[in-house]
Amino acid sequence: MTDSIIVDGLRKRFGSTLALDGMSFTVPPGRVTGFVGPNGAGKSTTMRVVLGLDRADAGTALIGNRPYRTLDRPLCTVGSLLDAGALQPSRTARNHLLWLAHSQGLPARRTDEVLDLVGLASVARTRAGGFSLGMRQRLGIAAAMLGDPSVVMLDEPFNGMDPEGIIWMRGFLRSLAASGRAVLVSSHLMGELQGIADHVVVVGRGRVIADAAVADLLASVAGGRVTVRTAEGRAVAEAAPALRDAGAHVTVTGNDTLLVAGLPAERVVNALNRAGVPFSEVSAHRATLEEAYLELTRDAVEYQGVPR
Repeated sequence: MTDSIIVDGLRKRFGSTLALDGMSFTVPPGRVTGFVGPNGAGKSTTMRVVLGLDRADAGTALIGNRPYRTLDRPLCTVGSLLDAGALQPSRTARNHLLWLAHSQGLPARRTDEVLDLVGLASVARTRAGGFSLGMRQRLGIAAAMLGDPSVVMLDEPFNGMDPEGIIWMRGFLRSLAASGRAVLVSSHLMGELQGIADHVVVVGRGRVIADAAVADLLASVAGGRVTVRTAEGRAVAEAAPALRDAGAHVTVTGNDTLLVAGLPAERVVNALNRAGVPFSEVSAHRATLEEAYLELTRDAVEYQGVPR
């Protein structure tokens, strides 16, 4: 499978609102690409433009070097889930999929195969209107996989999933990439994306803020900082002043933990020893995708609450 998603210079305005402002990125085959950003950043609009549901004012969105609208049997090239509620509630799960399969010239047996794939075989003849959100997500993924597509686009696939469903989803997404598919996943759950995404595209105010391998992004955010763990209660009273005197920038993150910037680990150890401050850990800071995301999007958040 060699198809990619190529987004190049997308611009889209809704009235006075500029939703996309030169959005550009590529999702190659063989990896999971996370697509993240604050509400209103342009993620959903971008995905809708890729799928031909909205028309861009400028720029191009291609799947396998072709616009979606020119694909002869689109479900056999790209599978997508944008809204788990987009189904006829009176239809059974199997009939919902049969209708889609028929529209693409796919055999009826394929509906049973994808129901089994997503764990819904036992409720195939149950009306979808009675499904939980997690079950609707699984049904939407079954629909996305009907045509065995080379490109998969999922918007918030973890929504409504119970712990077992989240574990299944992780493995499923990894398997899609391992089979050579291009996989684009939009999600607000940074912890889940960090565990499955090889690459991440961070967007804000309709444009790309960062487009990087997850490992590289985390390394850049860690920035050589050091985590220090002291005896309880000594972080603020003893360790922080000693490290600041040595020239470090110190952030107290708990009764017994600090985040230190500006000093390598060896000099942190020396400063603590000179001050007679006991410690149990001095280690390179391990950044999270959530930390990287918050740092990158700090100026792109449209709605911010004020803590009291």
